[in-house]
Amino acid sequence: MRFMTGLSGIAASFGTLWGAGMAFAQDGGLMGRPVNGATGFQVAATEVARDVHSLDFFLLVIITVITLLVTCLLAFVLFRFHEKRNKVPATFTHNSPLEVAWTIVPIVVLVFIGAFSLPVLFKQEEIPAADITVKVTGNQWYWSYEYPDEGIEFDSFLIGDGKVMSPEVEAELVDAGYTKEDFLLATDTAMVVPVNKTIVVQLTGADVIHAWMVPAFGVQASAVPGRLSNLWFKAEHEGTYFGQCTTLCGKDHAYMPITVKVVSEAAYAEWLASEKTAELSGAAAVKVAAAN
Repeated sequence: MRFMTGLSGIAASFGTLWGAGMAFAQDGGLMGRPVNGATGFQVAATEVARDVHSLDFFLLVIITVITLLVTCLLAFVLFRFHEKRNKVPATFTHNSPLEVAWTIVPIVVLVFIGAFSLPVLFKQEEIPAADITVKVTGNQWYWSYEYPDEGIEFDSFLIGDGKVMSPEVEAELVDAGYTKEDFLLATDTAMVVPVNKTIVVQLTGADVIHAWMVPAFGVQASAVPGRLSNLWFKAEHEGTYFGQCTTLCGKDHAYMPITVKVVSEAAYAEWLASEKTAELSGAAAVKVAAAN
């Protein structure tokens, strides 16, 4: 047990260093922006994302060792059993100890990997008690957000048409607090959540299958019509994080990004108050229009 815990700590340490190295590629408060030419994961903003990154690095080490071992064995066999060194072919047909070994060793390796990967999977799939619940519905081709405990709902569309970066689109991006580099990433309204709070996202689809993914949070789940999927995250840093629908859902699949703004509790309370005021104003306007 101590041995397993020690290895897990080493993997987590390497994952943390890997994430810290990538942090230099991020720009200001836009924490989840992809970086042109960069490789690897976005900087982890949640514990789940850090675990996933550490597990990925840990598996990379294991796969690298296996690949090098197999390559060395192949090179040895090519050299040792070349026809020039074996004028008389061997007559044996099998080697029982060797066959048992190459059956047992892969099983041990898989069990070893499972001992580290299953806890990460369970952490993702076991939904904790929510501080805030948000229902997210995928539509062709935008997202709808509903805060059932607060009576707030809105739609989130890509800023621009996704085809041309015109001066009007750039001005709209700037007005919304983005830059032209966020074209195809930014939305006109964003999902807003407080920092260091457990957010449970309930996902469904209104028409076809979509998928809600925010790489910096380490979360992804399908939004299937008629079904309710759940995922959770607890963002540890304030900032704006970008995501994308990751299931091919029609001709404008590429133009339905996700924007999540992680803010302080005070800023979140202020946002809730403004959204509720807007909801009441909108409801009043509808009643006036209906009366006329």
